[in-house]
Amino acid sequence: MLRNNNNKKSAGSALEKALQVLEAIIDQPQAVGLPDMADRLGMSKQTVHRVLQQLADNGLIVRDPSRDRYAIGPRFSKLALDAMQSANKAAPIRATIQKVVEAIDETCNVGVLEGRNFVYLERVETSRIPRIYLETGSLVPAHVSSGGKVMLGYLSEGVRTHLVEAMTLVPFTKNTITRPDKLLVELGKIRDRGYATANQEYSEGIIGIGVPVLSSDGHAMAALAMHAPSERVALKDAAKYAAKLQAGAAQLAKIWDMVG
Repeated sequence: MLRNNNNKKSAGSALEKALQVLEAIIDQPQAVGLPDMADRLGMSKQTVHRVLQQLADNGLIVRDPSRDRYAIGPRFSKLALDAMQSANKAAPIRATIQKVVEAIDETCNVGVLEGRNFVYLERVETSRIPRIYLETGSLVPAHVSSGGKVMLGYLSEGVRTHLVEAMTLVPFTKNTITRPDKLLVELGKIRDRGYATANQEYSEGIIGIGVPVLSSDGHAMAALAMHAPSERVALKDAAKYAAKLQAGAAQLAKIWDMVG
């Protein structure tokens, strides 16, 4: 995706430079540092630093303070997925989610991080009663939702720590995790097992299970999650539900041309 910038060493508008920096970050499978970007783009370190600061201030990228490296931020991920949905892909996305709902017979949603929240981009309700109603576009704090935890868990360790320590872990139920160190321990386990859970942490009696929608380089661009009453779904069966969610997530990744 990175353009040939040999003739754009110092010229170009602020927007053009910002786009070049974003493309340089997107092209890398891991967080990238300022010196490497400046060298790749043929820009001065001062210019790249200024652009990086502006992009970070607007949530388009995030900085890993432990290594002084940068990665794509939650706002950019949401913009990208919004664009993909608007490009005549909303129907197959919803159809894919519908198939997962039919497979597990519970409400499912797709969402991404927006700041410190998890935002629902698409939802398909089960016909079973009772069920919880949250409209598309609803925001839920990331630390209490399985989808939000997935997105946080798949961030690099430094970025994840930085975000969690900056979050206000508001308690919603007695099960809400309100200590940053405890939340970081849980998030650290998510990538290994491939899914996240939320045990009545946002609403009493509601269980959530979420999996990542992965790009070809293993980056979590979105999360596919389900939630259901605890009387119907037990955490001991989380891996069984996660397997069906992962099959749906793989289909979503193909729709978004992330893999294959």
